[in-house]
This record gives sequence, structure tokens and C-alpha cells, in this order.
Amino acid sequence: MLYTEQDIFDYIEQEDVKFIRLAFCDPSGRQKNISIMPQELPRAFSQGISFDASAIPGFGCAVNSDLFLFPIPSTLSVLPWRPSTGKVVRMFCRIKHPDGTPFSLDSRWILERAVKAASEQGLSLFFGSEFEFYLFKTDESGAPTKEPFDHAGYMDVAPEDKGENVRREICLTLESMGILPERSHHEEGPGQNEIDFRYADALAAADNAIHFQSVVKAVAQGNGLYADFSPKPIPGESGNGMHINISVKARDGRDVAPGFMAGILAHIREITAYLNPTEDSYRRLGEKKAPRYITWSPENRSQLIRIPAAQGEYRRMELRSPDPTANPYLAYALLIYAGLDGIQKGMTPPPPTNLDLYAADSLVLDRLETLPATLAQARKAAAESPFVQSVLPEMMQF
Repeated sequence: MLYTEQDIFDYIEQEDVKFIRLAFCDPSGRQKNISIMPQELPRAFSQGISFDASAIPGFGCAVNSDLFLFPIPSTLSVLPWRPSTGKVVRMFCRIKHPDGTPFSLDSRWILERAVKAASEQGLSLFFGSEFEFYLFKTDESGAPTKEPFDHAGYMDVAPEDKGENVRREICLTLESMGILPERSHHEEGPGQNEIDFRYADALAAADNAIHFQSVVKAVAQGNGLYADFSPKPIPGESGNGMHINISVKARDGRDVAPGFMAGILAHIREITAYLNPTEDSYRRLGEKKAPRYITWSPENRSQLIRIPAAQGEYRRMELRSPDPTANPYLAYALLIYAGLDGIQKGMTPPPPTNLDLYAADSLVLDRLETLPATLAQARKAAAESPFVQSVLPEMMQF
């Protein structure tokens, strides 16, 4: 919903809101916030609320460290796990310098620029993510253990699937916040779950992804559990992915999807360090349906990009390599810029690889280009990439 500043003032007064969380992300995608009281909101909208940027990892040093948060009214969301009287709401913020110029390391602003670049080329983009996570038991002090909440398998049902009620609570909480989950189920790993979102524009989809992880962790904690989004929580078991579904449409009716996908395939090695930013990310890739090869194919889940069997508005491409440790704002922005480069340069995707890569002969596999095998390789590819250098600020480059 597109709230105005006056809408926010009215809502806070009418709904007994006592705390307003001004939220933003550090470069790694970790959510941060400052809480203010309602009487401070007019100043937040007009002048911003200052904070010490030098204390935020990746935001710089103590010199010229004052930055300001300006809340975005359209991102208002109630935190339903907080008290119903004396409510708590959250808004995402733009980060600016004291002179009012945008802070270049604000990853949401980077995504805003990418969306604007796509719009200027007559393109509309929609994203929908599929998040996987593990539920682990906690010990008597509430600390997480590595004991899975259950030992169910893919799409099992209760009583084997003990996460059913937790997923239900997560989905209902998301719905109450205006975030629309499409489906949920038990995944392949013990205690592993998946929840998928309905598509949205890129900024809303990235905001939803940030909201989602905080909701899952809060609901899990309320049930005496720990939600783990790391790429490889249990060696030898399925890793956690953040599959990204992308729909791209041209306002003049052109079919731009092939060029967009070709651009992603052309630049995927260079941007993998941002889509898979931890050492554990590379323990996941190449195992248990997580991709290793830079290939695509209709419907085929062994590929990097698959084209699901869907029609009309649900027609999309699904990128299967990213994991939940990625900053969704940076991930979506880089994918947009890669796709735009593919369209601008008239790229065409290679022929589809219509075979099961997990069962393919080594003579076939040896001819295929691969994703980086380690974080060091991925960072080296990003550091040597003119493309990455052209779209990200210097302090976000490797």
C-alpha cells in the first residue's frame, strides 16, 4: 500500500503505536534499526535521524561518520509479535549524508538505481524468492543446538513433519504484515523447510526478503526453536538456497527474456561472490540439487537457471545458485544490471542443456563452464570484473 506521510501520522495516532523502528541493512544484508517515539517522526521525515555509521560494518571509518535515516512511508509494516497495545511498526529508510545526498553504500538505494535504469529502458521487473531454512532445537538456556526439530523428508506431512504448525504461524504472520507467501512445505533435509513468496516489484521483494528472515527467527524463537539460514547447516545434507524467480516484461511488447537471461549467464561468475558470500556457500554448490555448472534448461532442476512450466503472468526464469546469506538488495540489483547488459548487447543464451547434470558423463561435464568453487575464486572473479566495477561503488568491490 502506498502510504503518505500524513497517512503514517494518522495511523500511529489511531492505532496506539508507541515505537517506530527505522530499519536499514549493512552491506552484508544484516538488518539494523533505531527505535524512535512517535513525537520524533516529523523530524525523521523532514530532517532524518542521525546515527554513527562508523559502528556499522562496511560503512566506513570514524571520520565524517554521521549519516541520517529517512523513513519511506510506503514500507510501513506492523510487527505482529509485539504487544497489541502500544504497537510497534517498522519502516525501511533511505540513508543520506548530512548534505542530503544519498549514501553510496546504501544497498537499497543501489537497487533503486537499478530499477530506475530498467524502467528507463521500458522494462518492468518482478522478483519472487524461495527461501529454505532449518529448524533446530534449543538447549535449556535457549542456545541453538544442531539437533534438527524433526527427521521428515521432502513434502512429508505430520506427524513426521513437526514444522507444519511453525510454518503455518510464519505464513499467517507474514500475511498480517501484507507479505503474501504462496506455498510452504518440508524440504529434503531433517528439520529443513521452504516458504515461497508471490512475486512483487524488485524493491518490495527485497524488503519482503529482509522481513521474512526476521519473522522466521522470531516465530521459531517463540516456539523454543532456532531458525538457521546458513548455506550448509549439516554436512552431507541439503543446503539452504534462496532461489530467485525473475519475470521481465517490455512495455512495447518485445520478448526481452532471452537477452536478459543471457546477460545473467554471461556475468554469473563475476557476481557469484555477492550471491554466495560465505565460505559455507561453496560447500552447498554442486551438492543435493544445488547447481555447479553455468547452464539452463526448461523445467530441469539440475541447472543453474531453469524455466518453470508456468504460463501467463507466472512465466519466469529461476536462478538456483543464490543462498540466504546474500544481501537481497545487492543480489537483485546485480541481476538486473546483468540482464540489462544482455539486452543492450543483443546477447543470446546458449542452447539448453537438456540432461540431468547429476547423472551426466564426465566427458559432457568437462566441457561446461562452472561457478567459482571457493569464495576466494568468486571474489577474484568479482575483483577482475569491469562489469562489477561499473555498477557497484568502490567500497563494495572486492
